[in-house]
Amino acid sequence: MDAASQAILDENITLKAELAVARAKASEDLALIAAQKLQIAKLQRQVYGQKSERSTRLVEQLALTFEELEVSATEDELAAEQAVAKTTSVAGFTRKRPERNTFPEHLPRERVVIEAPTTCACCGGSRLRKLGEDVTQTLEVVPRQWKVIETVREKFSCRDCEKITQAPAPFHVVPRGWAGPSLLAMIAFEKFGQHQPLNRQADRYALEGAPIALSTMADAVGSISSALDPLRRLIEAHVMAAERLHGDDTIVPVLAKGKTDTGRCWVYVRDEAPFGGAGPPAAIFYYSRDRKGEHPQRHLAEYTGILQADAYDGYNKLYLADRKPSPILEAACWSHGRRPFFAMADIEANARRKAAGKKEIPLSPIAMEIVRRIDALFEIERSINGKSADERLAVRQASSRPLVDALESYMRDQLPKLSREHDLAKAMQYMLKRWTAFTLFLEDGRVCLSNNAAERGLRGIALGRKSWLFCGSDRGGQRAAAMYSLIITAKMNGIDPQAWLADVLSRIAAHPAHRLDELLPWNWRASNNVASALAA
Repeated sequence: MDAASQAILDENITLKAELAVARAKASEDLALIAAQKLQIAKLQRQVYGQKSERSTRLVEQLALTFEELEVSATEDELAAEQAVAKTTSVAGFTRKRPERNTFPEHLPRERVVIEAPTTCACCGGSRLRKLGEDVTQTLEVVPRQWKVIETVREKFSCRDCEKITQAPAPFHVVPRGWAGPSLLAMIAFEKFGQHQPLNRQADRYALEGAPIALSTMADAVGSISSALDPLRRLIEAHVMAAERLHGDDTIVPVLAKGKTDTGRCWVYVRDEAPFGGAGPPAAIFYYSRDRKGEHPQRHLAEYTGILQADAYDGYNKLYLADRKPSPILEAACWSHGRRPFFAMADIEANARRKAAGKKEIPLSPIAMEIVRRIDALFEIERSINGKSADERLAVRQASSRPLVDALESYMRDQLPKLSREHDLAKAMQYMLKRWTAFTLFLEDGRVCLSNNAAERGLRGIALGRKSWLFCGSDRGGQRAAAMYSLIITAKMNGIDPQAWLADVLSRIAAHPAHRLDELLPWNWRASNNVASALAA
């Protein structure tokens, strides 16, 4: 590289570092403003009292906004530190944080003394004498038991050369090491896995005798998100290498100025167990502010394979014959197609409506017959679940194809007898227009009959909306999607997400970058099983 090219490269690095520092400063200002607004709202409630439920919700909204901005500010600070480290001409940036309160004295202390050096690092002499020690207090948690771990690094001076020797400081996921990995894992899992916002967690921890400031917890979440991002990228690559994907999306309310917008959370699931595949299951989540087709098209830009999803128009460009690198094969969901028929054939639901004095839904004999025929297909699928793709295909060709052909004939015969605007006719048209996608399972044993795997992945978000009400920002939605990817993937592999997060957070900094795949949920479970067997 000549001098001119090197100069341009250095200038680009400097500009990127300056931009990162400016972004970090702007994020810090936004977090500070949000903190002041929250403090003002709380003081107003103390002075004027709680006037209505609306005032309570307003404080909660401000707390969530502050939480998201505080996390974003920490992420931007870490990004600025990384950018500044690549140049010598840009001043570093460190956020101004309020002084943290000391840990309550009533919490038990566990003294962990790092093994002291036996020789001088300067001259190799062994005549060391202790001068003192540095103690780092880290708040850690055992279920229902809080304690403070005091990590001691003793200092020694060499009698020969007076050089001071001390063990290196251990790595902490959170700057200045105020929280241990188990506590960090609990905070993250409670927020993203159990849908408990940080302000509610803070209230509970204070009642247990371990008060933690909301800003401190938000700061920790930003550090956790940054530390685990390499694992999220590995999970994303693993999911996108699948032969077949399940895709779906759900609404996510997002806080906006004076209102709540409706964002979307997208999920793509890799699950090869139904056709006996060897690849471990995993899920990757994405967030967007709207439901435009450009989002799934960007998510799946490099994907080639089979996509099982609903009939959302935004997927259509993925199925085009001239798509690069190649068209994706569309596989429709029979569960999705069955639902409108079932609504017109659910005798039990109608009986419940009648008992409650509600208007009954007109039941349709045609809908009942279609549901019966589709249920027969699902019964066949249960008998071949987990078998190889070739075995599944053979059974489908022999048993399912005649039923599918008969169902198509039945619907085409009944359709002319119905009004075009009838709900039953619309349900039939939905399936018949996509018959190639609905019958792909008869040509490929890897295809499932339903898209339930993706719907299961989104179920937690649907339940969590009642707890966290909305995302505080777009950054918050993206952060939540990243953490959902990690937690849901851990659950899919049958491991405790909180235990996995705690172990990974304690190891990831010292773990070699080229061996990060060892920390992925499916490999982590395998390594733990081996360790348990050796211990036994």
